[in-house]
Amino acid sequence: MPLFKPQLLTHHKVVDWGYTEELEPYSYDNLEAWVEKGEHGSLGYLADHRMQVRSSLKNVFPECESTLVFLFSYHQEKLALEEFYKGPDSHGIKLASYVLGFEGKDYHLRVRESLEELATKLSEGHDDLKWRLSLDIQPVLERDLAHRAGLGWFGKNSMLISKDKGSFFIIGSLLLNKKLEIPKRPIETDHCGQCRACVDACPTQAIDEDTRTLTAEKCISTWTIEHFKEGPDAPIGMEKASGEVFGCDICQDVCPWNDRPVRLGLEAQDTKIFEKNNSFLIEEILKKNLTELSGDLQEVSNRGFVKKFLHTPLGRTGRRGFLKNLYFWKKP
Repeated sequence: MPLFKPQLLTHHKVVDWGYTEELEPYSYDNLEAWVEKGEHGSLGYLADHRMQVRSSLKNVFPECESTLVFLFSYHQEKLALEEFYKGPDSHGIKLASYVLGFEGKDYHLRVRESLEELATKLSEGHDDLKWRLSLDIQPVLERDLAHRAGLGWFGKNSMLISKDKGSFFIIGSLLLNKKLEIPKRPIETDHCGQCRACVDACPTQAIDEDTRTLTAEKCISTWTIEHFKEGPDAPIGMEKASGEVFGCDICQDVCPWNDRPVRLGLEAQDTKIFEKNNSFLIEEILKKNLTELSGDLQEVSNRGFVKKFLHTPLGRTGRRGFLKNLYFWKKP
């Protein structure tokens, strides 16, 4: 069996990792119950034929015997972004922090590159080792997979939370056809206790505290990212939010476990580095007021918008979807 060497983790964004040989998710029954209640709303990809695929990693990679799971943090960029919002250049428009967490690029591209690099290093000297990477675009319950690898627990907002790393990270995994000679971490217990910070802070009341799930159609992230053009009205209560035009961090912002990394010494990314890495999105989006930004987007074609924002997370929602989000906050 190949031996995994932690020194392979040279990528600065990997802040933690774990290993599991459990191929079936613990929470699959919860997913079925959630979908049966219709809580997935318009997120049809969670309820179609891919739902059954999520019942085992064998359905994704038939040769799978084990998985390495990695946490790719964007917490330092999150802290830098909050400093930007407090400064004179911000006009109150907010993007989910992961959008600027990977140098302004779509995190799928950056995390995929890192996983492929890790897999290549792991494969050196092991010609018979096969692998398949997993991100949130594969039919895998990635938070459950990270939980099985001992990396955290499910918070009341349904996010995976780590005691030391909080929740501002992206989960990426390598599905392997071999078992590795490394110890397994114990399953993390729940550390939310009686805390209701995320539940109380959500302006649209999207969080079900008892089941630790979200009602998708009430979630600001669903409405601003997954509804690409005119469609359902914004969830009731969104007007109490803070100018979110793509995604939402509110439930994570108030989580006490996201304060812990700061208390342990985590600092914001250097302002100059942050603004240089994210100069395109800062100049094109965050430094413009709603009138200027919506006016600019009215003058560009749908194809032009996609071309302009193709390699950023904003490319997903499209021009009409993004204008929909801006118009919500332009209401008198």
